Amino acid sequence: MDALLQQFFNLDVMAQAWPLVLKGLGMTALLCLAVIPLGLGGGLLVALASLSGSRALRWSVRVFADLFRALPPLVLLILIYSGLPFAGIRLSPFAAVCLAFLLNASSFYGEIYRAGIESVGRGQWEAARSTGLTAGQAFGYVILPQAVRNVLPDLVSNTVEVVKLTSLASVVSFTELLYAADMARSVTYNASPIVLAALIYLAILWPVVRLTSRLEHRIAA
Repeated sequence: MDALLQQFFNLDVMAQAWPLVLKGLGMTALLCLAVIPLGLGGGLLVALASLSGSRALRWSVRVFADLFRALPPLVLLILIYSGLPFAGIRLSPFAAVCLAFLLNASSFYGEIYRAGIESVGRGQWEAARSTGLTAGQAFGYVILPQAVRNVLPDLVSNTVEVVKLTSLASVVSFTELLYAADMARSVTYNASPIVLAALIYLAILWPVVRLTSRLEHRIAA
């Protein structure tokens, strides 16, 4: 038992690793601040395009959504970071991670938005237009708020998944939380920094998971 505590829950090692892990947490936060808003915005564009009157546009967006939902994010990240240089395009680790996660997240967010928009009855459109609102105003002021409310738990749940995906950035040597913890592990020859990173993820995401559960029950009620 003592050996287990020393190897995985060594408080002295955690204290030594804390400055490096904290720096990695800051980079993870920066990555989330970039990827999540871009994913939400890109997802809305994908949803609108999927509901377009143009059949060609709808099929193009369907292929986009299916492709990037089916392709593992890790594979996509490696293709972008290691494959694009062969085409003469070199991206920094941060830019490569942002692009990979944007493509992945927007495809998932797009399907969630689409489901939310389709859940709003056609009568809401007609009622909004009858008040003199333009199609854009009716969508922005009436349809979209209801659509977001209907799928809010799914949006929050997918955002949690995006935050967890940031740990994949370590494969391109981006110094996010997991990469920083792993560097501390390699220096101390102790797994406690990895446990510390796991505890930080848990402290950040567990309240959001509970919030998602409450939202699901409230909307169902």
